Amino acid sequence: MTVDEFRALALTLPEAVEAEHMQHPDFRVRGKVFASIGPDATWGMVKLTPEQQALYLRTERAAYSPAAGAWGRRGYTLVHFAAADEASVRQAPDLGRRHAAPKRLMRAAGRG
Repeated sequence: MTVDEFRALALTLPEAVEAEHMQHPDFRVRGKVFASIGPDATWGMVKLTPEQQALYLRTERAAYSPAAGAWGRRGYTLVHFAAADEASVRQAPDLGRRHAAPKRLMRAAGRG
């Protein structure tokens, strides 16, 4: 997985836009961050539920790790690009978008 592939995955999602905070790119749905790229572009972050995070950590331990502290306990998950392949990461940004999106948006899309 490359940073460009991660960006492309995030931006193909409905209503996803790229913005920036703390001087690095993030991806948002209706103003809510669902993924970001780390400052050194060697990792990304996706906003998962703790249960989704646990599944990724069990199945792809080298490619994923919890974010530090309380963020990680809430499901924020780091994607280490060098260890990840597109197939394993493909769904993570969409799960993050679904988790971050307003519930009414997901209901309108038939996913809530």
